Amino acid sequence: MIISASRRTDIPAFYSDWFMNRIREGYYFKVNPFNKNQKKGISLDSKEVDMIVFWSKYPEPMIEYIDELSSKGYNFYFQYTLNNYPEILEPRLPDLEKRIEVFKKLSEKIGKKRVIWRYDPIIISNKTPMEFHFNQFEKIASELSSYTFRVVISFLDIYGKTQRKLKKLEKEYNIKVTDIVENDKKLKEMSRKIKQIAEKYNLEIESCGEKDNLSAKIIIPGSCIDGKLINELTGKNTSYNKDTNQRSQCLCVESEDMGIYDTCRFVCTYCYANNSKKAVENKISKHNKNSSVLIGECDKNFYQQDTLF
Repeated sequence: MIISASRRTDIPAFYSDWFMNRIREGYYFKVNPFNKNQKKGISLDSKEVDMIVFWSKYPEPMIEYIDELSSKGYNFYFQYTLNNYPEILEPRLPDLEKRIEVFKKLSEKIGKKRVIWRYDPIIISNKTPMEFHFNQFEKIASELSSYTFRVVISFLDIYGKTQRKLKKLEKEYNIKVTDIVENDKKLKEMSRKIKQIAEKYNLEIESCGEKDNLSAKIIIPGSCIDGKLINELTGKNTSYNKDTNQRSQCLCVESEDMGIYDTCRFVCTYCYANNSKKAVENKISKHNKNSSVLIGECDKNFYQQDTLF
């Protein structure tokens, strides 16, 4: 079994203490994102967990727990998102230099194979044109080349809630976002240049969820929850199934997610995982670091029942 922590929120940045309480207890409750009343008990026994995949924009709070996780027999790696957007897009992130410093610190502690750089999502706008990305991508690549082996990129997916947020941005701040995936010429130009920069710094480059557009002919589509990498890191030869609960373009293998939507305090403007700041404030007010579920409460006895959904 693989644990994803988490596509739905930033557990390392904001809920590391809760996460470690769940590790010590040996289980957590997964909540159906489409029906909050449906919960499923998931074992966190280290003998049953092949890998924990952390997703974060600032995992510094988790670093103090690395030794404990390792001593308990857990394998893990990090998907670490690093870009450098204007504050209006990412209003609550620490500055880039601090985030790069934490990336290096984490890599030095657990090894470059276990910290993957995400330059994600790529947002093309009048404030962040292609040249902006070429400059920022090279700046970060030059800093991280000795601290990771792979970079993962993706282009902004304009979901319904994201589209509403972007319209508000345009109205209030005159930020006009362009869907580069709809422009074959620019998409190919962008993909080629980004790949060239990655190769210049000896970084593998893969894309996330881009296998159905022209960028896939230039940058290899990858899987963020990567069965091949997991086997390499664990020394096993396990056959993992594709995660059919993700969108069709996703190549990740199956995992159990620990997160809940509307709980990431970074509240990045473009994020698909949050509806609004108000929704986040409402959810996190119900967080208890000692609870078996990220938001709210759930009786431990319930875990021992048939709780599948």
